[in-house]
Amino acid sequence: MQASILIADDHPLILKGLTDFLVEKNYNLAGSATNGKEALEMIVSQQPDIAILDIQMPYLTGLQIAQKCKDLKLHTKIVLITFENDEAVYNQAKDLEIYGYVLKEFALVEIENCIAAVLKGNSYFSPELIEYLEINEVPEALETLTPMEREVLRLIAQNKTAKEIGNILFTSSRTVEKHKSHLIKKLDLESKSSSLALYAKENEAFL
Repeated sequence: MQASILIADDHPLILKGLTDFLVEKNYNLAGSATNGKEALEMIVSQQPDIAILDIQMPYLTGLQIAQKCKDLKLHTKIVLITFENDEAVYNQAKDLEIYGYVLKEFALVEIENCIAAVLKGNSYFSPELIEYLEINEVPEALETLTPMEREVLRLIAQNKTAKEIGNILFTSSRTVEKHKSHLIKKLDLESKSSSLALYAKENEAFL
């Protein structure tokens, strides 16, 4: 039996476009809603396999619906569609374990891939969104460094030698070399100074 899909969007053209597309592709459409309240009621009563929700809707946003579905332990998998490249919204969606996040300008191109991924139990996030946001994401490894280690790494990114770094930080070049070997271990790099210099350059924006 084919998966049932519910769509909710307060933009009539987008709602019609998605509905027509899914009908044309022979998906089992459970229904459509034009606001968050209506969408949640339909999800609770029909429990479709997938609910494709606009993030910004009257009464309840897509994120609020996702939270309520999580609280109610509903099995419906949530896919959000949005115009926003917003990091805070994206992180919130990830925290709510949302299955899909598709940018509206790519919705008709990507929605089929998204549905296919979600039905297999995989998540799907617009590649353009990931590309846009992940660039601005601080690498987790950097969060583990001490302020002194970050400073040493920042100066390495500026092509400073151990002696120059020592002079700037009022310490010996031997101590700087110790910091370097700690950095290589913490950042899980190859044990040669060129790999540390390369890493420092690549992540200079975060230092």
